[in-house]
Amino acid sequence: MKIFAIIGLVIIGLMLLAMIMYLVVGRICFKIAFARKSTASRIVNKEMNKVIEQYKIDFCWWEKFSFETLSIKSRDGLKLIGHFLPNNSNKLAIIVHGYGADYKEMQQYAKYFVEKNYNILAVENRAHGQSEGKMIGMGWLDRLDVVDWINFMIEKNPNYQVVLFGLSMGASTVCMTSGEALPSNVKAIISDCAFDNVFDAFKYVLKKRAHLPSWPLMNVFNLYMKNAYNYDMKEADAKKMLKKCKVPILFIHGDADDFVPTYMVHKLYESTDERLRELFIVEGAGHALSYPIAGIKYEKKLNDFLTKNLK
Repeated sequence: MKIFAIIGLVIIGLMLLAMIMYLVVGRICFKIAFARKSTASRIVNKEMNKVIEQYKIDFCWWEKFSFETLSIKSRDGLKLIGHFLPNNSNKLAIIVHGYGADYKEMQQYAKYFVEKNYNILAVENRAHGQSEGKMIGMGWLDRLDVVDWINFMIEKNPNYQVVLFGLSMGASTVCMTSGEALPSNVKAIISDCAFDNVFDAFKYVLKKRAHLPSWPLMNVFNLYMKNAYNYDMKEADAKKMLKKCKVPILFIHGDADDFVPTYMVHKLYESTDERLRELFIVEGAGHALSYPIAGIKYEKKLNDFLTKNLK
């Protein structure tokens, strides 16, 4: 009988140890990846600042215009902020920034649409900038925020023709948004360097940047996220949403992207109705560098795509 008691105590001890490891690993991974001002976002920003000149961002550009600050409440009660510039147009570009980024880093894309006589709304994603939230949505939570922004803006002008433009995590956001029930005002979507699935995106970075095996770390982390935050990284999948997409969509990606690998854009492209999809691969472009590198060719691709799908 004593040996069975010892075995029982060992089993209980191992279970407690596993539970402690689960909580510790989950909490640490959350702070690294999902928390507002996460460790990963600080690393991304630090790396970006080292090569900021490559991105050709003119932060002073925003000061040349009188942007109106707008706000909406998310479905889970967060105050979300957007920056609106009217341009006497029925065309509206909703611009969605990337992971850990600032909306002002979208300057080149905002400038492009302003010069094409679009009104623009540059949103601040949840847990970024002035928008509320303690958890980064990685596109999956943000997709519903974008739907709400669309409906909010259409209430202001029912004649809007809407274009969704996203970069990096913002690109995944608009891809995920594409599978929602969107109003007919949404005429086109542009996705620049999107990841296909949140679980796979972190899995890739873990292996590529941290040189760590994804199993069992990612599986423990995902279990923690499901239990603690009702967030399943495997469910946060742009591919499955694109299968329901009814809007023309242009996928852009650099063939030298080592942060969101190029094979992911092919998965996104293949998931989309062939009547709606277009693909533009920029030779030699790293992550989020397709526009700075391709320049005029990038603009021509956007011009052709938008001319074809908007009046």
